[in-house]
Amino acid sequence: MFSRAERVFTGNRGFVMKIGNKEFSWGSRTFVMGVVNVTPDSFSGDGVIDSPTISARWVEAAIKQALQMQADIDVGGESTRPPSVYSGAAPVEAEEECRRVVPVIEALVRELDVPVSIDTRKAVVADTAVSAGAALVNDVSMLGDPEMAVTVARLNIPIVISHIRPRAVYDDPVRDVAADLQMAVGRAQQAGVPRDSIIVDPGIGFAKTAAHSLAVLRGLASLKQQLDLPLLVGTSRKSFIGAVLDAGVEDRVEGTAATMALSVASGADIVRVHDVKVMTRIVRMADAVVRGWDADYPS
Repeated sequence: MFSRAERVFTGNRGFVMKIGNKEFSWGSRTFVMGVVNVTPDSFSGDGVIDSPTISARWVEAAIKQALQMQADIDVGGESTRPPSVYSGAAPVEAEEECRRVVPVIEALVRELDVPVSIDTRKAVVADTAVSAGAALVNDVSMLGDPEMAVTVARLNIPIVISHIRPRAVYDDPVRDVAADLQMAVGRAQQAGVPRDSIIVDPGIGFAKTAAHSLAVLRGLASLKQQLDLPLLVGTSRKSFIGAVLDAGVEDRVEGTAATMALSVASGADIVRVHDVKVMTRIVRMADAVVRGWDADYPS
């Protein structure tokens, strides 16, 4: 149903990856991924589930969010809140996760002409979501499910591999994140996932203290150079911003904006955000400074 990510060299601007029916020319601009949380317990407070019973309101709320975004959409049915930061954080069974995300993905694919990704740690959920129309798998567990890489290879679609460690122990955060991701990318390739179909995410805020997250952000350029793969960065509203600014989740827009602009300057190819309209304008301005301004820059 979806073609394999295709690599076409375009000089020093990197390469083009096809995700669903869209082409992404890495290095030409920074792309914005919007978040739709089909959960009742999103750390950011924007989950669309308001009752335990499946409801058309979930789908309506998700579509409303996505239409306001008009960006690439990342749908998640399980909160990734770290238990060390958020009390009550608990995993969701695969069946429940599918029940949440499938109707939303099906509706978004009908309503929007942008790629929809599935944010999941489970291979069975990824498989089901792709059947519903998802064009990208976003795995925040760094292939924690041993079946994930094999499943993605069989589905023949791109994957985001996000960094995480069981414990927040690092000798050198940038070096350690790069080494861990290199090993995960190697496992994915061994399972049959083409390197040209892989995007990496340093996992800001996942099993990392605020100091670790800041160090990784500071070293993004080095990290990208070491990995030599498209780089996705997700800092939106995260707890390390709250730690620096002493700000609640609802008051982290400026902190997020600062990290977005600096991520663009360090070579991020995709940024994953909640406040899409504001962050898109910040990313466009940062891109104009870093990569040069073009009057025909797509809005």
